[in-house]
Amino acid sequence: MAGRSGRRTHADRVLQHLRRQTKPLSAYQILEGLRGEGVNAATTVYRALEQLLSAGRVHRIESLNAWTVCCNPNHTETPVFEICEHCGGVTEHVDARLAESITALSNLSGFKPEHPVIEIRGRCGACRADSQTI
Repeated sequence: MAGRSGRRTHADRVLQHLRRQTKPLSAYQILEGLRGEGVNAATTVYRALEQLLSAGRVHRIESLNAWTVCCNPNHTETPVFEICEHCGGVTEHVDARLAESITALSNLSGFKPEHPVIEIRGRCGACRADSQTI
């Protein structure tokens, strides 16, 4: 997403910043992380995130009001996010069968899903194992 002059765009900066993270970030956390790179306005971050979302490069984790890099920007299936309530880790999964089931369900009711995302909250395996050893 480099600009016409070959310089990195704000969207490039946001995407690279998100790739360096281990957890999803809010737009304001992204802004704070990019201030040293000349990104100084929340509107700039939001525009970059919308551009990345439209391009299928990032996901918005609705329940966390946070953003994360898409693990496979070429997929068309419904992403499923496991969100650990203990450590805050998020894991993305994609399952073609689940996407087919969602499509079939929607076809029954005549509903047209435009941005299907599933979020599952609980405890990741590492946090469950840690709590069992205490």
